[in-house]
Order: sequence, then C-alpha cells, then structure tokens
Amino acid sequence: MADYMDKIKELEDELKKTPYNKRTQHHIGLVKAKIATLKEREISRSSSTGSTSGYSVRKTGDGTVVLVGFPSVGKSSLLNTLTGANSEVGEYAFTTLDVIPGLLKYNHAQIQILDVPGIVNGAAMGRGRGKEVLSVMRSADMVLVIIDVNYPEHYDAIMKEIYDSGLRLNSRRPDVKITKKERGGISVGSTVKLQHITKETIKSIMKEFRYNNADIIIRNNITVDQMIDVIEDNKVYVPGLVALNKVDMVDKEYLEQVKKEINPDILISAKTGLNTEELKDLIFDKMNLIRVFCKEYGQKADMDVPLIIRRHSTIRNMCEKLHKDFVSKFRYARVWGPSAKYDGQKYQLNHKIKDKDIIEIRVT
Repeated sequence: MADYMDKIKELEDELKKTPYNKRTQHHIGLVKAKIATLKEREISRSSSTGSTSGYSVRKTGDGTVVLVGFPSVGKSSLLNTLTGANSEVGEYAFTTLDVIPGLLKYNHAQIQILDVPGIVNGAAMGRGRGKEVLSVMRSADMVLVIIDVNYPEHYDAIMKEIYDSGLRLNSRRPDVKITKKERGGISVGSTVKLQHITKETIKSIMKEFRYNNADIIIRNNITVDQMIDVIEDNKVYVPGLVALNKVDMVDKEYLEQVKKEINPDILISAKTGLNTEELKDLIFDKMNLIRVFCKEYGQKADMDVPLIIRRHSTIRNMCEKLHKDFVSKFRYARVWGPSAKYDGQKYQLNHKIKDKDIIEIRVT
C-alpha cells in the first residue's frame, strides 16, 4: 500500500521541522514510534507480495566481512586486492550482480569477504534487491563500508540505509529488560538518570506498540531510538569500519576536507593497494580475533599454527571449538602467557583467555 510510504514520508518531514527540546521530546518520541510501526507493516507487506528469492552464501572460515557501498565505489577491486578473488571489475555501476566470496588469510585467520551488489537509495525498503543485500549484511560478523572519495555525500545516505535495515554498527544492545504481565499497566524503573527520554514518553511509546501491561527496567541512559530498538527486538549489533576509497585520485586539500566531513577509519586505494595491508590489520582487530597456541602434555607448543578465536573467549569456548568431547571430559588447563599470573598456572573452563596465550588442556 502506497499509503504506508506516504504516511512515513509525512511523519519524517514533520520530524525534520520539529526542533528538539524538552517540550517537544515527548511528541518526537511518539512520531518516531509511529514511523517504526508503519515501516514494520510496509516491510511485512512487501515481503509477502514480493520476491522471496535471496542470496544464499555458505559461511566459512573464522568470520565473515561484507563489503557495502553504492554502485561503482570499488568494492570488487578491494575484494580482489584483499583476497585475490576474481570479482569482475568495471568502471560502471552494477558490475556485481551476485554475491562474490573471497578468503582473506591474515595472522593465520581465514576471513571470508563478501562483495555484494551496490546498495541504492531505498534499499532497506526493497529497492534494487536491497533486502537481499541487507539480509546478507545481517548475517555477517563485520560490515566494511566503502565510500568513494569523490562522493562524500554517499556516507550519510548509506549509513541511513544500514540503520533502516536494522543493523547497529559499533553499538551494543541497550541494557533494558521488558517483562510482559497480565495486568497493572506499564511500570518503568531505571538505575541511571534518564537524560534523553522521560518515563511518560516510554509508556506512550509502549502503547503505540500495543504493550499495555509490562515491567521495564533500564540500566543505560537510553534515547528514544534505542527504546524503540529494544521493543522491536530485531536489531543486529555488529562491528563496522568505514574506508574512504580512491584517495589517490584527489588532491590533499580536498582529501582533508572529506576526512573532516565523514571521519573514516582508513584511507585506501583499492586500485593501487594503498593502505590495504593496514586495512587487513584493522579488520582482524575489529572482528575481535585473537590467536592462542595449543600445547600437548610433555611437548612444546605448536607456535606455527594458532587457533583463531574471539576476544573475551573462555577455555570452555576453546574446548568447544577444538572437539565436542573436550568440555565433558575436561579436568583443567595450564596456561602460559598474558592471561596467566605465572607460567603453567591451572585454570578451569570459565577462565578468559588472551591473545598469544599458550594453553595445555587436560582431559580424562
């Protein structure tokens, strides 16, 4: 129904015209809640009437990174530079018509890189196979946004599409707990001072989403948008990087101006390879990957082939990755390295391991 989109546009225009202050805070919260519910209905409607075919990509390796950008920003060139994959490269839009996978081998990790078709404006609402592209993004472990230095205005547009698709880059889910109940209305309790939203606004937003009875406990100083995210409970929180590409094509003065405008994580040239080694290091770090070395009893550790695992992992996580029986047969582990107070210290399954630890697991 076109009326959903018309109503969304009308409400978004109203938001743009409304200055944010204490008097308008409640009204803005309600308008945002209405927009969110209308978008939900529009997405459900187009999903039921549109094409159901999507991109099917088998995940492999130690993690998956999706390259995201508008058409012809240089994603295919970057994929080829990072992985050696044979993705078609052309100086025109829509070269990539399918998902092209490549494998980046770095620091002993094997990281799957996916080149997806370029996003267009309105992708989150289904334009240009946008939903299929964005669904691949939602299953990734990291998003790498590529911006063409010649079109810095693309930055805000693409970040809006990513946000509207339900991805929250470099964010954590707000610490808010909603418990439904039979009766008693809506009660709101918080352990912090709420500076961006009032309890009355929270109650009104809840009712807009047809919650009439619930207990809410808030432990973060949340915004209206974050409250709506928690209610919808369908957002994906994923790390992200922004790379400004084709920087070899512009002068220094213009480049400095664009850097101030969008504050990218790294400046690159996929064509010449400028800073692509540094980008690999950033990807490895942003994906929270660490290396641990396995040691067998009575033997030296194998320092040539580490086990790749996520930062903040425990010995339990390591055991689960090594063998399905290691947890049930676990006795203890000895650890040498950054996470141990002294060499060969004994630890149990809940011990958090660190990069470059050497670990000897003892099982029955």
